[in-house]
Amino acid sequence: MKKALVIGAGIAGIAAAIRLQVKGYAVSVYETHSQAGGKLAELHLNGCRFDKGASLFTLPEEIEDLFAITGENIENFFAYSALPVVTKYFYEDGLVLNAYANPQEFAEEIANKTQDTAETVLRFLAASRDKYELTADVFLKQSLHKFSNFLNFKTLHSLLNIHKLDAFRTMAAANRQTFKDDRVLQLFNRYATYNGSNPYQTPATLNVIPHLEHNIGAYFPQEGMYGIVKSLVKLAEKKGVQFHYNTPIQEIIVENKQAVGIRLASSDTPLLADKIVCNVDVVNAYRRLLPKEKAPEKILAQPKSSSALIFYWAMQREFPQIDLHNIFFSKNYTEEFRHLFDLKTIYEDPTVYVFVSAKQVPTDAPKGFENWFVMINVPNNTGQDWEKLKATARQNIIQKLSRILQVDVSQYITAEDYLDPVRIEALTFSSQGALYGNSSNNRYAAFLRHANFSTDIKNLYFCGGSVHPGGGVPLCLLSAKIVAEVI
Repeated sequence: MKKALVIGAGIAGIAAAIRLQVKGYAVSVYETHSQAGGKLAELHLNGCRFDKGASLFTLPEEIEDLFAITGENIENFFAYSALPVVTKYFYEDGLVLNAYANPQEFAEEIANKTQDTAETVLRFLAASRDKYELTADVFLKQSLHKFSNFLNFKTLHSLLNIHKLDAFRTMAAANRQTFKDDRVLQLFNRYATYNGSNPYQTPATLNVIPHLEHNIGAYFPQEGMYGIVKSLVKLAEKKGVQFHYNTPIQEIIVENKQAVGIRLASSDTPLLADKIVCNVDVVNAYRRLLPKEKAPEKILAQPKSSSALIFYWAMQREFPQIDLHNIFFSKNYTEEFRHLFDLKTIYEDPTVYVFVSAKQVPTDAPKGFENWFVMINVPNNTGQDWEKLKATARQNIIQKLSRILQVDVSQYITAEDYLDPVRIEALTFSSQGALYGNSSNNRYAAFLRHANFSTDIKNLYFCGGSVHPGGGVPLCLLSAKIVAEVI
């Protein structure tokens, strides 16, 4: 039986392992840490359970497909439900908008509370659907680095309709011509942050993202986001995948321009295989695991996405006025992004995201408590004084939440942990602590990501958020599918 080795048990690595096991490979996964998941990890603190990373679940069919190809019943491993309200938006002027998953309800909510009409919102979501249908098969579900993939009807159809992708305006410029109300404009500009980008720089093509939430739907796993990891590891192990935790990799062994195995940090004895799949940030993959090989410097030098500052707070109080996903907007979005991408620092009035999984999974917090995942977008790590930035940002976050919720939230924090770009980089080997690899702040960004395979080293493949098609749970799962198809 042919052997495949997967480096890294992030969500893409697990999915790649399942797909290769189904293809007949004997697959082993090697993970530096004591648990699988990568950025999709979990934390236990003062009786509360936290999802440490990704918190929004879309495109569940990419999870379902992994069970379908193995012949297993997903109901024996994994359960999830649709969210009637995707996100609750709070503004400093007192406006509260419920982003209903149903497009008509969402449009009516906006029409009833702002200067924009339901028709405007529905037209926007229809255009978002068109963008997805034009881009998904061509730019997300296949390799952009194999010429043969461009010689088909779907690609030709997309190219003939490229004007609909709106790649020559920024997201903010396009949305300014669509929405009258600045608060609605801010809501739809926020989608640039889903891949760590700047709405004032990234192309309007990224207006495809709202389609996932409001035309397809947003969901939540029955056991929280880490439930995705647990269910897929369970599936992989049932199919015969071997997981090795607490096992750092020293290098990928290359002989005659062909990947032939790996060497563990704990042993000089090589582990040989027919295929090597690397689920490590591509910059660190070359710098740490392939130091003797020529690196694709132009790709590795591309500007990185934003990062995050996250506080995990065990709150000794329940807050009925907030939902599962909540956004507390900055008063000045333009200035916030100028600080984020131009000044490489944190604006004094950041937009704050609060995720409370206990709203859907009551066992994630003791009775009378809530588990608050509190995040702001911050620049990637270029040597800033993060201790100082973190302390100031924490104070500003507490003041903002207390002001809008009209209660001093600080008095209910009973325990705290955090992630900042330095910790993110150390724990996940993400270059500069960037959450999504390269940024998408130009119209060619989709073509500037590293391929899912090496063009110089045979039998070496790449998956995860730093390579094509990008970051986030659905795209990481798609990267694993592309790897399996290329192999």
